[in-house]
Amino acid sequence: MPVLLNVDQAVQLSELIDAINKTGLDCKLPEGIKEPMPRIRGLGSLLSAGPEEISFLSNPKMQDLLEQTRAAVVILTPQVYEDLGFTPSFIPVLCSEPYLMYALLAQRFDQVRMADLPQGIHPSAVIDPSAQLGEGVSVGPFCVVEAGVKIGRGTRLGAHCVIGAGSTLGPDCLLHARVTLYHQVHIGARAILHSGVVLGADGFGFAPDPVKGKGAWAKIAQIGHVRIGDDVEIGANTTVDRGALDDTVLANGVKLDNQIMIGHNVQVGEHTAMAACVGVAGSTQIGARCTIAGAAMLSGHLVLGDDVHVSGGTAVTSNISQPGRYTGVYPFAGHQDWQKNAAVLGQLSGLRRRLRSLERQQADGANESSEHINKQK
Repeated sequence: MPVLLNVDQAVQLSELIDAINKTGLDCKLPEGIKEPMPRIRGLGSLLSAGPEEISFLSNPKMQDLLEQTRAAVVILTPQVYEDLGFTPSFIPVLCSEPYLMYALLAQRFDQVRMADLPQGIHPSAVIDPSAQLGEGVSVGPFCVVEAGVKIGRGTRLGAHCVIGAGSTLGPDCLLHARVTLYHQVHIGARAILHSGVVLGADGFGFAPDPVKGKGAWAKIAQIGHVRIGDDVEIGANTTVDRGALDDTVLANGVKLDNQIMIGHNVQVGEHTAMAACVGVAGSTQIGARCTIAGAAMLSGHLVLGDDVHVSGGTAVTSNISQPGRYTGVYPFAGHQDWQKNAAVLGQLSGLRRRLRSLERQQADGANESSEHINKQK
């Protein structure tokens, strides 16, 4: 499981492989595999896949499951196939990157699911007459599309989405239920926004206002925008604040998990990925191809260079210019340095005992020396 297609939707293996965009990916059937090809209705793990499904092997530790699987087809590397010590019951698909091929297949099957969803404009949707909707746009129940909005062809809005005035969505975007875009939020092509995403709320900007009283604050109007590139995915209940003056920017290919907070004026470089519960304070700049693991915290006005990888729970409080992995709550450090320090911390109790023993020995030695001097006198 899961079987994703009805019997009449099943795809012959050769057609399925040909339908995938394999640009830059070496993927083929072994020589000698003859027709007829099996018809595939779904994909699953090596343990769960049935005789109408395709599976994959990406972790060498799971290789023993190849003898047990009931899958009709398994994607695996040419090296694994050559090293098989048995005649497989499945048809092998030889691929240099099985996990990537699995991802592409999953997209292909999901497209079939998407095609079965309701199309068109639901009668309960409220759409301003000045909004421009491209060909094939679908708008779900109780959506609100405000003045001056532009939505690209093939984009889908789930139920109860709100698209604020002057916002733009590129082609082939998918907004799940209850996504909210404030005014002037601009999103590129093929974005996926999950339920509860809020883009363009005011950043946390206040100036001390002693006129109102001790400790009082005056709100700083947030007049920047949010700009999001192509192929960005944002997880459920994640928020991205609008800029105070400059825009908040997520570049092409950025991936954000659930419940992440991106502050105002933050800039995130291409293909950077962040796991759940990360917090990024305002005006921080994050480079390309970075990874920020779960619950990491980044202070404001920082600069992280390209290819920086922050471990889970790490508190980053100063700039990082060198690529590499950084770990620690306080203070963070280069990962290898942090590991060495952590190893020492684990021995603190033993080191303390040894130090106290040496101190006692030193004290005893000093007492003996003093007694010897006194006797000589």
